[in-house]
Amino acid sequence: HEYVIEAAGKIVREIPEARFLFVGDGVLTDSHRAAIARAGLEKYFVFAGLVPPDRVPGMISAMDIVVHTSLREGLARVLPQALISGKPVVSYDVDGAREVVIDDETGFLLPPKSIDALAGAVVKLAGDAKLRETLGRQGQARFARQFDHRHMTEQIRILYEKLLSSV
Repeated sequence: HEYVIEAAGKIVREIPEARFLFVGDGVLTDSHRAAIARAGLEKYFVFAGLVPPDRVPGMISAMDIVVHTSLREGLARVLPQALISGKPVVSYDVDGAREVVIDDETGFLLPPKSIDALAGAVVKLAGDAKLRETLGRQGQARFARQFDHRHMTEQIRILYEKLLSSV
């Protein structure tokens, strides 16, 4: 979140109607709130706090863009969730992100810690509804079946059967 907060000033200068929705909670929440206050950006941020998993799709549907700036995470669940929901993604190129964030196809994949690139990608998407729709639709078409829980369960069952038949 620190990188989103750092980029937010640049983003709101270009897109004054931009708002940032942080979903989740943790030990850094107070320091994030303090950084936002120091930057004078309080009116641009909403903290939803920790929400039950069944509310996450509703949160994602309220977003125009999903931004993920973690520096260490296998394949963050929010990335396929966002794409399945038809939302474009801006993510740092870490761990499993490149499995679903295909640059200029389902969103933008950026070098970790890159603030200017992050701000630029968000501004580009925020200012172009057609691009958001195109990238979101491409992500949805590409990953809706692959990350559907029924399909994933079936693939696991097939793998288990294959492994058991070789014993």
